[in-house]
Amino acid sequence: MWRGTVKFKRNIAHYRTIPTPAVTPPSPPSPRAPYVGRFAPSPTGPLHWGSVLAAFGSWLHARHHGGRWLVRIEDLDPPRERPGAAAAQLATLARLGLHADGDIVFQSRRHALYRQALDALLEAGRAFPCRCSRADLAASDGIHRACVVVPDDALRTRSFRLRVPEGVVGFDDPVHGRFAQDLRRDVGDVVLRRADGLWAYQLAVVVDDAAQGITHVVRGADLLDSTPRQIALQQALGVPTPSYLHLPLWRDAQGRKLSKSEDAQAIDDRPADEVLRRCWQSLGQPLDAWPEWRGAEATATAAAALFDPARIPSERPMSA
Repeated sequence: MWRGTVKFKRNIAHYRTIPTPAVTPPSPPSPRAPYVGRFAPSPTGPLHWGSVLAAFGSWLHARHHGGRWLVRIEDLDPPRERPGAAAAQLATLARLGLHADGDIVFQSRRHALYRQALDALLEAGRAFPCRCSRADLAASDGIHRACVVVPDDALRTRSFRLRVPEGVVGFDDPVHGRFAQDLRRDVGDVVLRRADGLWAYQLAVVVDDAAQGITHVVRGADLLDSTPRQIALQQALGVPTPSYLHLPLWRDAQGRKLSKSEDAQAIDDRPADEVLRRCWQSLGQPLDAWPEWRGAEATATAAAALFDPARIPSERPMSA
């Protein structure tokens, strides 16, 4: 069994890869470890209400705990990205007084880290090449548990997958409680690099969270079911598992997630006070606790001192 180390980034400590049973995720960071959180949007368009809620919620949580808050642009899917979107998103964050505690990281500049992680997984036998198509997996509802026989003359580009172990992977979310999945049964072997050559989200996010020393991930509940597969990948790479908290989704009147709704317009034409105050309410915080407006940065800082994470609801109040 492989006992090597994976070095993701200069000045980042080596992590020793020690196989861990899938039923037991690695211990979360020590409460004494410095808090490092992050917000990681994809540059597919301007920030809307749902993405700003995730940004403000993660920023408040980091500031409440006296921690650092980083921003990472997840620009690994060029066909879906819009020119200028990343700059516009960063400008919106600045207008709302949400400033990163460090340089902005762009995933498109970190291909070597992902390649190094994939190579380590392949060497350890934890990942494998796969030529299965979606049509090949239709009989199993798209879940990959074993490769089908593909003719030698079939002109197919390989993807790469994580070999998912047997067992249940779970974690405790402060808002949603215990969440667990039988990955082998319900998810199957996870794609790490797509057949079109693009890096998969699951690999990139795990590598970058480890490289940046992220201790707390605060994000939208639409990523709740991605967390067990990310924990399995963290186990395979031997890196720490952050604490996870999933915020309520911003939905439209029909109950659809806002990013998939016609109402997912940008918030750039809304006053900063309105945007932050509505997000504050959506995070379960009492409106009468919202500080007097003294500019975006000063007001957000004052709000962080009053923020109570225990009030975060699992569903966003429709009145907010």
